[in-house]
Order: sequence, then C-alpha cells, then structure tokens
Amino acid sequence: MSTPHVPSPAGPAWSRWVGRFLARVVWDTRVVGAERVPATGPVLLAANHTGLVDGPLVLGVAPRPLHVLVKEEMYVGPVGWILRAAGQIPVDRRGGRAALVTALAVLRRDGGVGVFPEGNRGRGDATSARAGVAWLALNGHAPVVPVAVLGTRRTGDGVNRIPGFRRRLYVEFGEPVLVGKAEGVRGKAALDAANEQIRAALATLVTGAVDRSGIALPVDGPERPVPRGRPAQ
Repeated sequence: MSTPHVPSPAGPAWSRWVGRFLARVVWDTRVVGAERVPATGPVLLAANHTGLVDGPLVLGVAPRPLHVLVKEEMYVGPVGWILRAAGQIPVDRRGGRAALVTALAVLRRDGGVGVFPEGNRGRGDATSARAGVAWLALNGHAPVVPVAVLGTRRTGDGVNRIPGFRRRLYVEFGEPVLVGKAEGVRGKAALDAANEQIRAALATLVTGAVDRSGIALPVDGPERPVPRGRPAQ
C-alpha cells in the first residue's frame, strides 16, 4: 500500500474557527454532549447527513479539530482550494479507498476524522450506512462518536440550499461506540457487524435528538422535493 498524503493538522486548527463563526453567528446552533468526545487519541465522528453545510457545522462545533471526508465533486474552484487548505479529505464515491487510507493515517497519529456514513445527503435517519466508518474504526482502533445534525435542510429545501440567517440548528454528540472483532468472527462478517452497531447507535441518537430538540428531519430526499403547495416543516 502506498504512503498516503496526510493533511496537516494546521488546516483544521484554523478552519474550525470558520465553522464556529457559522454555527454561532450566522446560525443559531445548540450543541449538546460535546463532552462525550474523547479529548485525546484517535476518534471518529459519524454524523447523519441532510444538508450542504453539515460538514462545516460539525467541524465548527466539535470540541477538537477534525479532518472531514468530503465528496470529490466539491473540490473545484475557490471552494476546492479552501477545502484542501482546511485539511479536509476528498472522497471519490466510485471507490473511496484512497480517502480511507488517508483517514486511517490521521487516526494513527491520534487525530480526529469526521465521516457521514450515509454517503449522500438525504433524510438523515441513518437507515443505511456505508462500511467505511466501520473499516476505519476497526483498523484505526478508534471509538466512534455518533453525531445528530438537525435543521440544516428542511422539507422542500433544494440540495444546495444554505440555511437562512439565524436559523435554529441542533447538534448532539452521543456516547462513544467501541467496536471490535469478536472471537471467531473475521473479514466481512466482522465488518458488517461493526457497521450495523455504528448505524444503529446513530439512528437511535437521531431519533432521540428529534424529540429533544423539536426539529424534524426532512420528509423528502434532496433529489425529491415535496410537491408544490405542500407546506415545508
């Protein structure tokens, strides 16, 4: 396996302040459970995904710097330059091996990595999850903190819509999930079991966060806006 280019910790050190400005000044973000994120050592933050700004928001409210996996299509023009300077990790969704290897190297230097297990922006209910986060947790020996992100996309919002000024947002960090290979379980079976453990923890957190915050998930996927005339939540 070739040695990956590992982004510098300097990127998240400054870019998290941009995210914090967005979370606290541009939007009205309530943060719950940040103390549950381990202060040292490798850690994965696994968040649900509904809106365009989920990445910057999680980066800004997390209690430690993060390298967030971001789809490769975002790395164009000025936005692409900023993402690279911020130390974020591009993901080719046709085959994300390079991104996983890079993220694993970050974990092995005791860094933090942000992942959206659902892969694409959608309803954010974590009914499905890709196995990359489980692979990283198993191979990087890192706890996984589920993160519920609510309010960044409402029902009927377009896929690229940015939340309006002072919109109420909500981010909740759950208890860390520790995964490992059970005795006698190897390979894909171990990966599938770890992935389901992480997905279930995230889905449970999101469901509870909706109740605690009063902010609903969108009822549509971003590619399927609600019909005209139907009120958005």
